[in-house]
Amino acid sequence: MAWNQHPANIPQVPKVMYEDLGAQPGMQRPPSNTAPNPFNNAFYGAGSGFIRDGLGAYGERIFGSGTEYVQSNVSKYFSDPQYYFQVNNQYVKNKLKVILFPFLHRGHWTRIAEQIPGGLTHKPPIYDINAPDLYIPFMAFGTYLVLCGLTIGLLGKFSPEALSIQFSKGLLGWLAQLLLLRLSLYALGGGEAPLLDLVAYGGYAFVGIALSVLARIVWSYSYYVVMPWTCLCMGIFLVKTMKRVLFAEARSYDRDSSRHHYLLLFMAVAQFPLFLWLGYIIA
Repeated sequence: MAWNQHPANIPQVPKVMYEDLGAQPGMQRPPSNTAPNPFNNAFYGAGSGFIRDGLGAYGERIFGSGTEYVQSNVSKYFSDPQYYFQVNNQYVKNKLKVILFPFLHRGHWTRIAEQIPGGLTHKPPIYDINAPDLYIPFMAFGTYLVLCGLTIGLLGKFSPEALSIQFSKGLLGWLAQLLLLRLSLYALGGGEAPLLDLVAYGGYAFVGIALSVLARIVWSYSYYVVMPWTCLCMGIFLVKTMKRVLFAEARSYDRDSSRHHYLLLFMAVAQFPLFLWLGYIIA
């Protein structure tokens, strides 16, 4: 007897049954979606490794040279801050003599160099009287602020606002001195000097300014004697120092150039208005 059933009446087997069978004997699974080798040969893996290694070496060379460039420029313009604080009492005493009486300095003005692995460097201030330091400028700047506050207090007009004005004036004066030295080096032949060297040279001006303010406190008329003296000594000190930086260190100074002499003279004369402005106490 023919027995026909409608397809809708045939029970359906769930697909999960086939998926759970796993790999059975005699059955084949569909191929997995793995990325085929585009070249279908052994050179594909070797080529990709070669490209990867080449790009890595090239990137390392680029970043390595960039790091060396940054380190060389940082050391060139900023140096090590700890270098400028290697001082002792003997150095401070002798350095103050050079700043306040530069024409009595009988020794040379060049810095002492020493050989180190990788090139030449200069001895720290504790071993070289001509080396710049930041201890004296910071101490002189602090003393200047204290004397300004004392002067304002003696006038009976002390206030935090008045002292903050003097603090701002001192920073602006230091910045003006720094720009004067940097522009002078550029105009005199492009001699390069680390930034902290110029900060130290500019900060030495506060030694004379603080001494002038102290003279005004002790006796008002003595200010008109001490201030011109300290201005003159600071001008001589800067001229001697800039000549050394240009000729002995930068090797770009022309001794026969009258233009250089005029620029050095202008740098020395510029100390007078700077000292007058910073020595004027706003109460």
